[in-house]
Amino acid sequence: MNKIWYLIISMRPKQWTKNLVLFAGIVFSKRFADPELVRLSLYGFIVFCGLSGAIYILNDIFDRDRDREHPKKTDRPIAAGRINLRLAAGFAILLIAVMLPVSWTLGRDFFFLTAAFVGVNLAYSLVFRNVVILDVIAISFSFLIRAAAGVAVLHTVIPDLEFSPWLWICTLFLSLFLAICKRRNEITNLVSAGNHRISLRDYSVTLLDQLVSLSATASIISYSIYTVWPSTVLKFGTRDLVYTIPFVVFGIMRYLYLVYNRHEGGDPSGVLLTEKAIIIDVFLWFAAVIYIILR
Repeated sequence: MNKIWYLIISMRPKQWTKNLVLFAGIVFSKRFADPELVRLSLYGFIVFCGLSGAIYILNDIFDRDRDREHPKKTDRPIAAGRINLRLAAGFAILLIAVMLPVSWTLGRDFFFLTAAFVGVNLAYSLVFRNVVILDVIAISFSFLIRAAAGVAVLHTVIPDLEFSPWLWICTLFLSLFLAICKRRNEITNLVSAGNHRISLRDYSVTLLDQLVSLSATASIISYSIYTVWPSTVLKFGTRDLVYTIPFVVFGIMRYLYLVYNRHEGGDPSGVLLTEKAIIIDVFLWFAAVIYIILR
């Protein structure tokens, strides 16, 4: 029983909040009350939770020696030696072997995106994570795949559903922003940061501060353009999405406050689950978007 519990912990359920991006497709389809679309989005979410959980287990296997030198990661079940490596690897491979065929039943496009998700994340674990700049770009591409999959999983019902290019760009820069903030937290809080993550040897606080500023600004601008872009106005029949911009601005500024004043940002999913101001802000943004789209 303990082994099962440790395997579940190694899948990092808290990190599955990242897969909520898949529901963006149904929200911006304007048919989020359709039971069939809800079912498809939920199935897609479950598939990505299973795949991301498998990737996390494999990451912990690859990083077990480095994690033992980390003040927090040393307690992870694999690093702490609580799980047999063969059992952990076998479980991860089994998850991937099950989830990929399941994804095929949800559509060809969705299957190819899930396969790309596995490929990108494995490449990140084995290669990209050790290359400066490319490491955060790979993380961002992982989010883009999630966003695309949230649309693709609905294609069996809405074949012509598309994701706005500006919303893609916003997803790109927002995920870059979170990844860069995480790198900044690591390089400032870890005594031997370069030993824990090789790419950190080529970063500096000055460079990361500039990248944080760049990605934060680009996130706000790209979302702002999306709200007034002609195709967006045509699709929703209103320009009022512009009134949701303040929620995005507050969310990013609040996150910057946490990174620079409270020295947080090392765990974006943890912040999303525990920071009350950001939770309320996300809820209000979501409620505002739903109200504007439906009225």
